[in-house]
Amino acid sequence: FSIDCEGWPDGLPPEEVFVVDGIFKVVTKDGSKALMIEPAPIVDACAQVGESAAGTSIVQAKIMASKRGRSYPRFGVSVHGMSGHRLFVNCAKKQVELVRGEETLATAPCAWATDTWMNLKLEAVLNPDETWSFKGKAWAAGSEEPKDAAIQHTEPKGKIKGNGKVTLWGTPFSELPLYIDDVKVQVATKN
Repeated sequence: FSIDCEGWPDGLPPEEVFVVDGIFKVVTKDGSKALMIEPAPIVDACAQVGESAAGTSIVQAKIMASKRGRSYPRFGVSVHGMSGHRLFVNCAKKQVELVRGEETLATAPCAWATDTWMNLKLEAVLNPDETWSFKGKAWAAGSEEPKDAAIQHTEPKGKIKGNGKVTLWGTPFSELPLYIDDVKVQVATKN
């Protein structure tokens, strides 16, 4: 499943983008179409896309956000539904974080710059021993994808179910819009 927004008219997103919170719109940005998260109200805006996973799940997206003064946005992608593992770019701390619920599981430095597109990729793989491996990375759009993950984390057997849709996240603390494009989703589903 992939989203590049080019075929969509400006305005509300199509049905394949299920908005859970916040306001999402299709807009033209820098000559291309993108999903935009409205800057008001300031909420953890999120929208689910693709089919519900029943196992291994991978999501990648290109996101642009802006800071204003001392206010920085936060944005990311997640797997396995609303309460699944999230890969966030914490712009204020210039780090990428793997989060589940309220717990930060791993962090790594991230060279985020305001008003530039950044790629995020989160992989959740069900291993043969029924443990889960999570790998996350973030890199500047237009540059080559890093070979190695910035973040790696393992969850023990039986701790998570591995079900649910991927989710796109953005919190406009800077009161400026966030933009999302080139979303790619790969999930294992029940037959």
